[in-house]
Amino acid sequence: MNVLLATSGDLPQGEPGAPALDAALRARGTDFAWVRWDDPSVDWDAGDLVAVRSTWDYVTRHAEFLAWAASLDQARLLNGADVFSWNHDKRYLTELGDLPAVPTLLADDRAGLADAVRHFGTAVVKPRVGAGGAGLLVVTDPDDPRLGRPVRSHADYPEVDGPWVVQPLVESIHTHGEASVYVLDGRLGQRFDKLPGEGDVRVNEEFGGRVRAVETGDVGDLVMGAYDAMAERFGRPMDYLRVDLLRWGGGWVVSELELIEPGLYLDVSPANAEPFADLLDARSGSR
Repeated sequence: MNVLLATSGDLPQGEPGAPALDAALRARGTDFAWVRWDDPSVDWDAGDLVAVRSTWDYVTRHAEFLAWAASLDQARLLNGADVFSWNHDKRYLTELGDLPAVPTLLADDRAGLADAVRHFGTAVVKPRVGAGGAGLLVVTDPDDPRLGRPVRSHADYPEVDGPWVVQPLVESIHTHGEASVYVLDGRLGQRFDKLPGEGDVRVNEEFGGRVRAVETGDVGDLVMGAYDAMAERFGRPMDYLRVDLLRWGGGWVVSELELIEPGLYLDVSPANAEPFADLLDARSGSR
């Protein structure tokens, strides 16, 4: 089997903790290479499988990224370009059907932002296309002068702009944090619990967030329910999926679905390395 693992130019050796996945693939006799998704010299047809991994620069070049994904042989691309197109825009949070989720409103302009903040009282405002907590604002005033303006919330990110999603501030982020749970080839994978940095609501490590591997606990049914819902939406099971969860209204609810390039947190725990290698092995035999 020959696998191409798509990454970005600033992570040429792959995602943090990639040596754990590399070792698992070598143990299976898998030929693999970490290659930039935007490298014009790569022959994507030479791979039996293409797995999108650490392509985390796509959020500033999403049209180019989606065109690249659509240009590939979809039988070889895990999850698929149609999934990426739906999942890259946080509009999808308003299209989750019966899945319990954090309430989400869409806003295309400053007036819409003000109305959404007024509706929630204390609101979290995020760009609809974004990652890593870049551009996130916590707002209590509908007349906040930051609303509707491009925001740079970290030196490593460019300014980000709308349109936006607006959600209530989920106060449990400070106590329970956010839980991230994987489904790899239909099997429940590792759970990671994340807490925000001091004085912040973002669990991202760039902003001081802390991550630890924990037991799955009481979230397995909800996570597998999200997996089943995506299979129904797209007419096929997802090869991989990460479900991010928050405590809201006395229970767990979906805060995000990661179907494009969820980091496996291999630098925190290597637990996902073997299951992800198994997934690649299984898919190579079915395509």
